[in-house]
Amino acid sequence: MPFVLGSIALIPIIAVGLAYSWWNNAISAPIASSANENREYVRFTVDRGMGGVAIGEKLEREGLIKSTFAWKLWTYAIAKTDGEGGFKSGTYLLSKSDNLTATAAKIWRGEAIQTKFVIPEGWSIAEMGEYFQSLGYFKAKDFINATKQITRDKYPWLPSDITSLEGFLFPDTYQISSDGLTAERIVTVMLDRFAEVALPVYQQAENPEEFTLLQWVTLASIVEKEAVVQAERPLIAGVFIQRLKVGMKLQSDPTVEYGLGIEQTADTPLTYKQVETYSPYNTYVIAGLPPAAIAAPGLASLKATLAPESSEYLYFVARYDGTHVFSKTLAEHEAATREIRQQRNRR
Repeated sequence: MPFVLGSIALIPIIAVGLAYSWWNNAISAPIASSANENREYVRFTVDRGMGGVAIGEKLEREGLIKSTFAWKLWTYAIAKTDGEGGFKSGTYLLSKSDNLTATAAKIWRGEAIQTKFVIPEGWSIAEMGEYFQSLGYFKAKDFINATKQITRDKYPWLPSDITSLEGFLFPDTYQISSDGLTAERIVTVMLDRFAEVALPVYQQAENPEEFTLLQWVTLASIVEKEAVVQAERPLIAGVFIQRLKVGMKLQSDPTVEYGLGIEQTADTPLTYKQVETYSPYNTYVIAGLPPAAIAAPGLASLKATLAPESSEYLYFVARYDGTHVFSKTLAEHEAATREIRQQRNRR
């Protein structure tokens, strides 16, 4: 009789042991494994608003976990220890070789598939659109259309008189989740970066009232297109600001190119006809700044425009090595231009 009672008393202990063994196996054991296994990954998408239970059920249907019950236990446990976390929507690369803990943790931390893109300083919206199309993200025209949607409710600092976001999409290296990769999302990411990196530079400047935000970005975009050597940016900015002060036209080639949608080269420079062709961006024809930016200025050009190098120079002409010859008078400028062209012809 004592033996029977002892056996009954052991039943809860055995049950707990069996449950622990099952739990440990469900949580820790991979779905399939072998000594020399080639890990194969599958794309798994967590839709926005999908709850933990629905995620577990989908994972089990696709053979990525063994037990939704074990999934629920894991979810309950992590929620108790990390109340501020949560499963993140996105597309994930998951392996059937991973155990439940590894799979769940990846979705809990939001380790979705990442995509990387690089926008160089000086690119226009049109160039960005062609780039994104070449990556297979979306069509160039979709990106251009998205940049015409001015969301001032989210970005109240955007100038009121712009018709596109030219100049306000910050050039940088980006790495974001590949889930829901739309033109509108890319625009939002780049505007957020401008607000984070560039906008404080303007707001914290000693004399931001010298230029409106739009004027600042517009002039910086011209400096960006003209400057190649980093050390010359403040000097080029200073020449343009000096011209504005004395009432001279900026006469910047990149503004002509932008207005006509062309790009000159050393072998095919702008013609006199092109320089004389009217566009609201052609600073050989119009006085002052064009109505908007002509490219995305980088941080160096933005800073140089707020802290230009003071000089008596009113002219500069490009050499063919990225540097420029700066001149104080028109006669000096014309002589420098002739010399540079003669040097190129001799080559």
